[in-house]
This record gives sequence, structure tokens and C-alpha cells, in this order.
Amino acid sequence: MKRFLLLMLFPLAVAAEPATVVRATELKKEPAADAPTISNLSENTAVDALERKGGWTRVKASGAEGWVRMLALRYGGDAAAKPGDSGVSQLFNVARTGSSGTQVTTGVRGLDADQLAAARPNAAEMKKLGTYAATKDAAAGFAAQGKLESKSVEYPQP
Repeated sequence: MKRFLLLMLFPLAVAAEPATVVRATELKKEPAADAPTISNLSENTAVDALERKGGWTRVKASGAEGWVRMLALRYGGDAAAKPGDSGVSQLFNVARTGSSGTQVTTGVRGLDADQLAAARPNAAEMKKLGTYAATKDAAAGFAAQGKLESKSVEYPQP
């Protein structure tokens, strides 16, 4: 009987996947850009990824639960080991998601000629886009942390 209970509870132990928010983002009530915002998550906030739906991931952070865009999360790395993990859950997380630790698939809908011709700039979205840019110092720090080296690459000739 004890083995049966243990086997029944086992999937709950590996259901959440640890992740880190890569940039400040909104925690939404539903997986949609126009959904109400529950709270704001700052950069490097540790979260538990619970479920994926389209381009969104349901997460739990500091007791709050909601949806964030999947590209706002980084899986593995420092977030892979939570305090108190025995390592067994990490083993099964790798087995569950593959050798890279994560698999991501996205889709893009194309625009037709009429939509392109009618396109107008959106100043608010351009300003928002600017908030995602990394500073030169932040990029250099990231490269140093990953032991990356600068390389010049020639553009291919036509």
C-alpha cells in the first residue's frame, strides 16, 4: 500500500520546473496580452513553471500564480537547483525535457501585402521595445559569466 501511495505522489514531485525571469515582466491572470495583470515580476525572479499553453507559461512565484510569456523565462542554470532539492527531481526534470533541459517551439503568422501597406508606427510599443534592450555593461557581464569570447565573423559574400 505504501508503494502505491508513493507512486501516486511521485508525479507531483517533478511537476514544477524551476526557471528564472530574464527581464522584468507582467504576471497575467490568463495567457493573453490583454489579460489583467496580477503583479509585476522583476528580472532574476525565481519561479516554478507549471504548464505551457501556446506562447505562455503558467508560473508560481512568491505565492502568486499566473501566466508569463514563455520567452521571458530561462530554464536550468542557477534556477535548476532549488534549496532542499535532493537532485532526484533534477534528474527526472532532465529526463522529462530532454538533454538540453528545455524544448521551445514558436509559431509566427505572416502578414499579407494589404496589412503591410496599412501598417502605422506605434510609438508606445517602440518605447516598450526599448526597455528590453541590454546595456553594453550588462551584455559584457553576461558574456563574462558564460566565459564567452568576442569573435569577428565576416559577412558571407553573395
